[in-house]
Amino acid sequence: MSQKIAFITGGNRGIGFQTALDLKDVAKVIIGSRDLKQGEQAVEKLRKAGAEADVLQFDITDRGAPQAAYDYFNSKYGHLDILVNNAGIAAGVFPATGPDHSVGDVSLDLLHKVFETNFFAQVALTQALLPLLKKSPAGRIVNLSSILASLTLHANPKSPIYDAKSFAYDASKTALNAFTVHLAHELRGTNIKVNSAHPGWVKTDMGGDQAPMELSEGAKTSVELATLGEDGPTGGYFHVGKALPW
Repeated sequence: MSQKIAFITGGNRGIGFQTALDLKDVAKVIIGSRDLKQGEQAVEKLRKAGAEADVLQFDITDRGAPQAAYDYFNSKYGHLDILVNNAGIAAGVFPATGPDHSVGDVSLDLLHKVFETNFFAQVALTQALLPLLKKSPAGRIVNLSSILASLTLHANPKSPIYDAKSFAYDASKTALNAFTVHLAHELRGTNIKVNSAHPGWVKTDMGGDQAPMELSEGAKTSVELATLGEDGPTGGYFHVGKALPW
């Protein structure tokens, strides 16, 4: 129990990889990667940077993946200290124009696909790993949300995201925020803290080259929430230390 263990889904690239890199002095990082070869390459980079790291082949859309992850962490470590639910998908191609983003035109198939990845799979994995997180003296759960999950900002014509609407993606992240609130309430009085993170608009495969933030900035919120002290918040929605409106 002296060694902290962190699991970061989608940790082979982008914000997930940067989060793993930034946690290298805090915990042994296990990255979940759908493609094992890509995961092994990412782990090699992490180790060269001084991290103690490993990879778990993990496809968040596989219904058997949560149990497999539990079996892996239970057998190898017997506990889990940090869970970063980082893996997720967009809905259609950004910027948000066209039928894939329209509430009136988006297909139910796309809605199901986005919710399965961005919400249902996140809940299933967290539920599976919760018994191991409860064994940690300071368990931390970080759900990668987005400012686009904010109903308050979407409803405000003066907000910066008022016209940036992608229904399937936005709604799936709003649902994930609801999970954060409910889970934090359920775990009140325990050593586990649960929070939602908005990384910002970051230069990734999803964010695109036009995004203003670098990867090193995009991982900051996840890392902050993954390393909260005993007096840190739970059940919140944050971007680099600032609370966002639900």
